[in-house]
Amino acid sequence: MMAPSRTPDSPATPMIGIAGWSNAGKTTLIEKLTRHFTDQGLRVATIKHTHHKFEIDKPDSDTTRHRQAGAIETAIVSGSRVAVIEEIETRGEPSLEDIAKRLKPADIIFVEGYKSAAIPKIEVRRAAVATERLLASNDPLVIAIAADYELDGHGKTVFALDDIAGLAALIDETCGPFEKLRHRA
Repeated sequence: MMAPSRTPDSPATPMIGIAGWSNAGKTTLIEKLTRHFTDQGLRVATIKHTHHKFEIDKPDSDTTRHRQAGAIETAIVSGSRVAVIEEIETRGEPSLEDIAKRLKPADIIFVEGYKSAAIPKIEVRRAAVATERLLASNDPLVIAIAADYELDGHGKTVFALDDIAGLAALIDETCGPFEKLRHRA
């Protein structure tokens, strides 16, 4: 097993990647793992990477109008939610580490995408996209595979895609221990 990503000398929030090809079930697995760990009292943050340009505010909204007028950063705030939209076209995509530093304190960060990030990862596989290249065969940071079909894990443990308890135990062993953080008052 690889060394934990958090030590007493390194207080950075541990990150674990949930990686795989499109339609493999990454979002669904993060949703289930997030629910599992938050139900135990942990603070979970997530980062999602996409290769597509995206919009979180609607065309002709006030925030879109602010950005179109030249604002480099726009925040929208309500009594229950805050979102910050930052234009980065001239600077390029920020690193995973830079994004993680911007998040509020959390006990663990689940990262969707970022297949080549230098963090421990669980590869997600579904039979429907089984023809895609197996990441675990080339990436030593893939610590396990979660799949809905039988496959050769190339020396990595293969979990059933719905074995949330087993995957959570592996995450706890790899990124934890989280015992002292569970069920905070």
